[in-house]
Amino acid sequence: MELLNHDSFLQRLAALFESSKDHGSIWLTHKRLIHDGEDVAMAQADPADDTREYPCLVRVTDGGDAKFSTHVNSGELQKFHAAYGALLKASMGTLRKRDKKREKQRVEQAARRKKKMTDPVVVDGPKRGNGRKKRQRQLKAEAKQLESQRKAKEREAAGAKSASAS
Repeated sequence: MELLNHDSFLQRLAALFESSKDHGSIWLTHKRLIHDGEDVAMAQADPADDTREYPCLVRVTDGGDAKFSTHVNSGELQKFHAAYGALLKASMGTLRKRDKKREKQRVEQAARRKKKMTDPVVVDGPKRGNGRKKRQRQLKAEAKQLESQRKAKEREAAGAKSASAS
């Protein structure tokens, strides 16, 4: 991972946003930077005595070749976040809006499938003569429904078994 100063970090981040405009993802990570052995100091009895300032580590990756980061000291934080926020606002305008209509259709389809699986299939009509084909279709639908209910129970049992094993 390449460590950059603030200006070159923001320039490369802008270029990365531009290159992944059509497709791709970018992961941004912010965390407090600690060095080996300093984490033990966190267990002090009186935290008011601790006057150390920890820098913020900002990392960027696209999951491939681009991996770079920067350290931001607390005194530079306001200036950095102003430039960083402006860059994010400018880059987020290219995001696509979620297709809520398609999501709603998927939820409705799942509800219909679940209802179809739980509603009992009524088998009526004569075994022979007129209406026989209709009865056969109903019997086939009932068998299919019982099979789907059995598979759903097996999935639930497998899910419960794997959850209890974890």
